[in-house]
Amino acid sequence: MFRVLICDKVSEKCVAKLRAAGFQLDFVYKPSIEDLSKIIGRYDAVIVRSSTRITREVIDRASRLKVIARAGAGLDNIDISYAVSRGIAVLNAPEALSIAVAEHVFALLLTIFRNICLANNSMKRGEWIKHALLGRELFGKTIGIIGLGRIGVEVAKRAKAFGMNVIAYIRRPKKIVEELNISATFSLEELLRNSDIITLHIPLTPQTRHMIGEREIALMKDGVVIINTSRGAVIDGKALLKGLKSGKVLAAGIDVWVNEPPKETWELELVKHPRVIATPHIGSMTREAQDRVGEIIAQKIIDYFKINIDK
Repeated sequence: MFRVLICDKVSEKCVAKLRAAGFQLDFVYKPSIEDLSKIIGRYDAVIVRSSTRITREVIDRASRLKVIARAGAGLDNIDISYAVSRGIAVLNAPEALSIAVAEHVFALLLTIFRNICLANNSMKRGEWIKHALLGRELFGKTIGIIGLGRIGVEVAKRAKAFGMNVIAYIRRPKKIVEELNISATFSLEELLRNSDIITLHIPLTPQTRHMIGEREIALMKDGVVIINTSRGAVIDGKALLKGLKSGKVLAAGIDVWVNEPPKETWELELVKHPRVIATPHIGSMTREAQDRVGEIIAQKIIDYFKINIDK
């Protein structure tokens, strides 16, 4: 019987599927690297989300580990190259989250463009400030999508439904551009100069860290709106805060942070900024998405052991 350690909360469908397939499951939520290192040697597979880090130190103690499974998309909390060098498979389920994250992008945008938070809070205070809440439409605006993967594609589909103009930044030709009937560019600068709204959908890598900084913000239109539901560090947060203070950036919708929860002084200032809509990394937090990700990652684990181990 294969043993699986679950380090972050997953859906009951994930748990039930693995148990039905004969896996023995143990649950140790959000262990420290030190604590995880002490127990990881007992397991054939480990499931994590974003809270638990699988470092070189942990992998060195994982004497029988075959699979590291990320119940989600991002893999920046896992030392992938070292795991692979040790013959450990790294699995994730990005296909499960695309719709939820894309919908959250528009939740943030509509909250910004229609002053939803201000309207709600004023009503609860017993105020009627209708004429102070003049908003703007998404229709006709140009949205620049940095990263046209699964989530970027879902954002583009919804943007088209709102009657928006879509520009996507891509690094190589993609057939989906023609299928979606959108514009695409190989130049990040072109996207930055021509977008009313910029939304990021890229993984965090050494190449994408601070992809948007002071220089890139300076290239943007005055009054640009920035949305980040990818990873906190793809934007230089201090540069974003500076852009908000100067008025260059009209508003920002941020769901992801360098530290989760935010703890640095500049992060807390960004959270509290009156033109920032801040959410605690909930882009993928829908019942439907969590059920999908649980079932998908469970099936990938089952398939891996069936194909590679049960021979």
